[in-house]
Amino acid sequence: MRYFFRWVVFFIIAGIGVLFVLFYGAIHANIFSGIYIISGGAVGQAPKKEVASLATLTPVDTIAYNAKLLQLANIPTRTITVVVTSTIPGTSTIARSKITKIVSSTSPWPVKTTYPDAGALLPQNRIVAYYGNFYSTQMGVLGEYPPDQMISMLQAAVAQWTAADPTTPVIPALDYIAVTAQNSAGADGKYRARMPASQIEKTISLAQKVNGLVFLDVQVGLSNVQTEIPLLAQYLKLPNVELSLDPEFSMKDGAAPGKEIGTLDASDINFVAHYLANIVNENTLPPKILVVHRFTEDMVTNYKEIVPLPQVEMVMDMDGWGEPAKKINTYEQFIAAEPVQFTGFKLFYTNDLHPPSTGMLTPQQILKLSPQPSYIQYQ
Repeated sequence: MRYFFRWVVFFIIAGIGVLFVLFYGAIHANIFSGIYIISGGAVGQAPKKEVASLATLTPVDTIAYNAKLLQLANIPTRTITVVVTSTIPGTSTIARSKITKIVSSTSPWPVKTTYPDAGALLPQNRIVAYYGNFYSTQMGVLGEYPPDQMISMLQAAVAQWTAADPTTPVIPALDYIAVTAQNSAGADGKYRARMPASQIEKTISLAQKVNGLVFLDVQVGLSNVQTEIPLLAQYLKLPNVELSLDPEFSMKDGAAPGKEIGTLDASDINFVAHYLANIVNENTLPPKILVVHRFTEDMVTNYKEIVPLPQVEMVMDMDGWGEPAKKINTYEQFIAAEPVQFTGFKLFYTNDLHPPSTGMLTPQQILKLSPQPSYIQYQ
């Protein structure tokens, strides 16, 4: 009988242990089933066995964050020689000596702003994105090449950037124009077309092949961000879907897109940032990335009023095309000189080669910029 009771106690304890493991595992499966992590410089769905070590759930290491920002700032330095004079004690003899110093140029970078919430991708990673629309061969590489060829090209570009800066992991991305400006008014007179769900889902599916991000690009035409962005909410709730805005085709004065360059104000960008922040909070997501394209001063007004949020990382992207010197000048005038948080740089496989250009800028050349871009886009 004594041995009988021992076995009863043993089975009761074992049963409780099994129930605890099943219950604990079920909780974790529900919490983490949709969370993405960085692994080897890419973003992918976390296998269940890796849940316990999810890097994106750890708070931002502010020391490492600040160090990376300083590295990206890439502040130019110069060497100066200073002559120091002094009187030798007890004599009237004046001694002169030369001291060489390395001094930094005055720079607004790195920008002093809020730290992002846990799971932020920037600045510790660099994003390399391919841009376009599957319906058009003229709007970028997404529609210009068959999907398999386009993905292969993207992977090659990622490898180039990894080799150019081994200290910064590279995340591939597809930037799909989900709302496209049109040269005709359309049924509602807004000069924009919203892409069908099938095309957005195609982008998400292709991005999964490279464990990459998706950026949904919005060209509002005569509509506005307050109307267009909420219509993409079902996709923005996904942890690997980000957003980009194209002020060039935001026509606040009623002109048709393409007739003149459009504009977005800080109030528009802040609206979008707060909208994304709410999605992040409501769905327990890592911070979103918001890219704003720009190549003139008037494309973004009141830039000093743009407010990065802990839930939204801001990238101001140099969107101009042309010869290397022209592109660098545009970057220095409208991106570097008007700091917000992070910067981007766009490269055109065709337009950057028009005469007098002698070729596209290389990753090594772009990394000489101050600050170094965290977001690179190819069209």
